[in-house]
Amino acid sequence: MSISNRALRMAQHHVRNRADAQLNLIPLIDILSVMVAFLLVYSTEVEVIQNTKGIEIPQSIAQTSPKQSVVVMITPTDLFVQGEHITTVADIKADQSALVAPLRIALTRPLLVGKEMATRDLAQREITIMADKSLPYEVLKRVMATCTDASYGKISLAVMQKEKPVVATQVKSG
Repeated sequence: MSISNRALRMAQHHVRNRADAQLNLIPLIDILSVMVAFLLVYSTEVEVIQNTKGIEIPQSIAQTSPKQSVVVMITPTDLFVQGEHITTVADIKADQSALVAPLRIALTRPLLVGKEMATRDLAQREITIMADKSLPYEVLKRVMATCTDASYGKISLAVMQKEKPVVATQVKSG
């Protein structure tokens, strides 16, 4: 079996023009080191609070950043503590008592409070409430009262930081 002339020429061309492929890693390492330095510098200013797509958080212009705390999340239909389903908003509305009993039980569990939180005094124990902005105030008020009753002295409401409007005197005219 003979090889066609064209196939022979192509094979010779490939042998003649074959170059050894090399990968230069130094520029790649330089880029990665710059990216790591950038991420380390800018990741310290960001506080991440767990969120679900079911909650639309209200906006605020407050400057204080949140601290590590127990998170109570209230969607339009359900109430969660640290991601665990506790009760529904409909049950909270139906119950006429001043406190939300299932929430109080969940907030006083020793496993949730932990050793570090248990050693703090009442004024230092913190809790963050993430509530949908369409939630009725009566529900939010009862949840906050329950948190206070469960020995949490500092209650924070999670909000999205709003951009400050530019005042007309701050803009320079050209």
